[in-house]
Amino acid sequence: MLSRRDWLRRTALAGAALPFAPRLLEAFGSREILTRELIRRAIPSTGEMVTSVGLGSSATFSQVARSEDFSALGDVLRALVDNGGSVFDTAPSYGASEEVAGTIARELGLSDQIFWATKVNVAQQGSADPAAARAQIARSFERIGTDPVDCFQVHNLGDIPVQMGILKEMKEAGRIRYIGVTSTSEGRYNDLAAVMRNEPIDFIGVDYAVDNRSAEEMILPLAQERGIGVLVYVPFGRTRLWNRIGDRELPEWAADFDAQTWAQFMIKFCLSHPAVTCVTPATSRPHHMVDNLGGAMGRVPDEAQRRRMVAYVEALPTA
Repeated sequence: MLSRRDWLRRTALAGAALPFAPRLLEAFGSREILTRELIRRAIPSTGEMVTSVGLGSSATFSQVARSEDFSALGDVLRALVDNGGSVFDTAPSYGASEEVAGTIARELGLSDQIFWATKVNVAQQGSADPAAARAQIARSFERIGTDPVDCFQVHNLGDIPVQMGILKEMKEAGRIRYIGVTSTSEGRYNDLAAVMRNEPIDFIGVDYAVDNRSAEEMILPLAQERGIGVLVYVPFGRTRLWNRIGDRELPEWAADFDAQTWAQFMIKFCLSHPAVTCVTPATSRPHHMVDNLGGAMGRVPDEAQRRRMVAYVEALPTA
């Protein structure tokens, strides 16, 4: 069993445009895995297929985007696209992420190969100015540089009547392909569920991880019932899970569902829930992007394996 460190060392990018197959050959030590394409999931409202692991642009991606030298993010986007991924999740509130990613994608000729999922939220003290919301959406169109934009979501349930109303109008006009809503607060899951029941949305975005499973109780089953796609955020619990794992070796039984690193272990747990459409961990390093995409290859855990994963993680000391 390769450790995460060894796996990343073997798969380190000599150039972001290298094909995925040779890296996976070394990583998995077998040509059998190369016959398995990246797992793709259907967007329930249309049946359109998207790859089940993408790229988020909060956290470290956002930090690098704000720096003077953000050239490394070009390698990350190139690693995503060249290795079969497409979904890129961003938001105006993620600092410079949306603008920088749009600029880099245009320069690299990648814009049309990316599934752009961004957000709108100008709500202040519970209410949103419609003109401000439209202006923010217009800036996102300019930054991303595609028309239509694949997906817009109301960020953190901000003034749903106003902001969702605008998104529905723009979807009807053909400017937006999919619309949705996000929440990473368990305390607002009842509000999220109400939107899921009452609005014609295509996607939700929620936090979900092997040690953060509250979305399983109501939100994920409701998404299945209503035919709503699910974008998963922070599958590593930001740094929480990494801190708990420390320098432990990946358990050997993780190979039973083709996880070769801890990142793949955590991603595969999320993907093993049938409601999940795509997992979007953030990263600013191309070799981590490649590692994450490995979580979309091979088998995913069955129910017994999921329980074993949960028990293992719950037995780890908290930081």
